[in-house]
Amino acid sequence: MSERVRRVNDLIQEELGKIFLKEIDLPRNILVTITRVETVSNLSVAKVFISVIPDNQSERVFKILNRIIYHIQQLLNKCLNMRPIPKIVFHREDKTVQAAGVEQILEQLKKD
Repeated sequence: MSERVRRVNDLIQEELGKIFLKEIDLPRNILVTITRVETVSNLSVAKVFISVIPDNQSERVFKILNRIIYHIQQLLNKCLNMRPIPKIVFHREDKTVQAAGVEQILEQLKKD
């Protein structure tokens, strides 16, 4: 990954975090975290990986995010001073679920 792509990933993650805090009205008692951003090398698309706690609310959160994705993209476009601005696409973060499963297995092994 080039240095520019890495910096763009960090910038998008930071700016989307601010947008999520200030602009998006998500249901109470749901924690939404942007775990990572992966932008393709030509900066046309940015995959934004989202973790939702509790996990059973993730489908609801993704419906909300995908319904207002155009508005989120517009807010991001205003924040970023670059061209081209990557099109954002939300993805569910599965690595956190896998990590939780590994931790449960390790805890079970400690008890045995």
